[in-house]
Amino acid sequence: MSHLTPPRQLPDTDADADGSPDPDVTATDEPEKDPEPGAREPGAHTADEPDAQSPTPARGCWFGWRRRFPRTARGVWLGTTVLAAVLVFVVLLVPNRLDQITVQSFLRLPVEGLFLAAVLLALPSRARRITAAVLGVLLGLSAILKCLDMGFRQTLARPFDLVFDWVLLGDAADFLKDSLGRTGEVLAVIGVVALAVAVLVLSALAVVRLGNVLARHRRVAARTTLVLGVVWVICFTVGVQSGGVTVATKGYAQYLSNRVQYVRDGLGDAEVFKKQLPVDAYAKTPSDQLLTGLRGKDVMLTFVESYGRVAIDDPKMGPEVRATLEAGDARLKAAGFSARSGWLRSPVTGAGSWLAHSTFLSGLWVKNQQRYRTLTTSDRATLTSYFQKTGAWRTVGIVPGVRKAWPEGKYFGLDHIYDSEHLGYHGPYFSWSPVPDQFSLEAFQRLEHGRKNRDPIMAEIILASSHNPWSPIPRVIDWDDLGDGSVFDGIEKEGTDPTQVWKKPERVRTEYRRAIEYSIQSLTEWVERYGTDDTVLVFLGDHQPVPTVTGGSTSRDVPITIVARDPKVLDRIEGWNWTPGLKPADDAPTWGMDRFRDRFLTAYGR
Repeated sequence: MSHLTPPRQLPDTDADADGSPDPDVTATDEPEKDPEPGAREPGAHTADEPDAQSPTPARGCWFGWRRRFPRTARGVWLGTTVLAAVLVFVVLLVPNRLDQITVQSFLRLPVEGLFLAAVLLALPSRARRITAAVLGVLLGLSAILKCLDMGFRQTLARPFDLVFDWVLLGDAADFLKDSLGRTGEVLAVIGVVALAVAVLVLSALAVVRLGNVLARHRRVAARTTLVLGVVWVICFTVGVQSGGVTVATKGYAQYLSNRVQYVRDGLGDAEVFKKQLPVDAYAKTPSDQLLTGLRGKDVMLTFVESYGRVAIDDPKMGPEVRATLEAGDARLKAAGFSARSGWLRSPVTGAGSWLAHSTFLSGLWVKNQQRYRTLTTSDRATLTSYFQKTGAWRTVGIVPGVRKAWPEGKYFGLDHIYDSEHLGYHGPYFSWSPVPDQFSLEAFQRLEHGRKNRDPIMAEIILASSHNPWSPIPRVIDWDDLGDGSVFDGIEKEGTDPTQVWKKPERVRTEYRRAIEYSIQSLTEWVERYGTDDTVLVFLGDHQPVPTVTGGSTSRDVPITIVARDPKVLDRIEGWNWTPGLKPADDAPTWGMDRFRDRFLTAYGR
């Protein structure tokens, strides 16, 4: 054979059915057939050991750098292959909860990885590449879903709902804007989108690359896959564990199965809820028989943001919060008021206040956005709309957290709504909260409660100063100094930076506790200052705070308290066995939040 004659090409063992060669096996690829040690066909070269004497660099080899730097090329090839394998195995093995990510969680053998290898080995060239790319994208999507689960568990103590939670991503963007500003929101959104695209692309490339490597070393790969499959079966049968974690795992398949079932349950939930909507024991009750035990009273239904059981029970936060409750109780007793307290179980935790509010008012378990939308577009009566139905109260809403159109307010039966733009506040935002609680309550006094010759009022009041991220926090000042709120400028500047607070969980818990104390103090001082014989205050937490504060507690309990000066008001709930005072006892009754509406209507109806 002449030295100018090209070397004879070996038959392509991985060709397509039509006889076209596999483009994966190029001048940059290793031959599929493993040569004997030291043997090489004359004139042939491999991708990782390019022919340094070739004067013309091969196409697709980055201007021939592989030929000029064969050792570097070999290292790059090995490195990227290892990284591709690591990426795939991390996605298969990583839990969807931050608190479960340990070293042991990655020292496992996933059956899904063995199945993936078997599928890629069994397919011909073209089908293998297409399948690898599709499976890689699906793997990337599952990685993104796991990240969403991690974020939702840290915020809402539950995984991401593929059916109902997409709308919450917009709320998350609004939260970033309120906390970090418009620029911070835009940069964060761009970063998240870019990261998601990168994950999809890299996961697809990783599976394609592994598929090519398996095809080029088919015999070795097949034997290895078979051996590992046998090992998996033995470990799974025997139940081999490492550090308390099962070595042979099918966790990824179980994860996907759970997510599919979660979606099925979500799709079926809509029909279940529609059947519950018309079931209302008070729908046909005449208006003159509704809420007769509260006629002539001013009733305030007040939600304290994130006021959960942890604020009272936690060994570190509890003593100071209980001291605040005791001080408020003493002030109210001195002013002639009495209180009874119990526990309610919220449908949400960490966030989702509107779901808790609608559960409390509607008497239905509103656990997701779909139920909320169905409820607020129905004719289901709420506790507030029953007050409106009687014609004996003017119904108003004090909702400082609302900064845009809120059409649901009409559904809840509110004659007039005061949002953040209509409370007369001209001070600074305190992170997410547009208006300090003390100012919101003073505005209610100025705009409604303090007016002369008025009808009795039923007010839904939402106190937002204890909303995440709990920094900076306002402080209670002299009520006569509130003015238009500009007095809070200096207080806001003296406050803590949320980006610094959230670096340490203990600081987050401290700021949360201070925020709850501020809200409770503002509320009890308002009752002490402006309460009358006709004042009836019902205040409660809407949900527990985020897991950073609760420490992983699964409790969804929140305190609820009724305060009144007229003893007849509290006599009507004597059978509830609630605890005297502002702090419910540990063994006080616990009801689902959806049960309160009907119990309240029963206690104060004819």
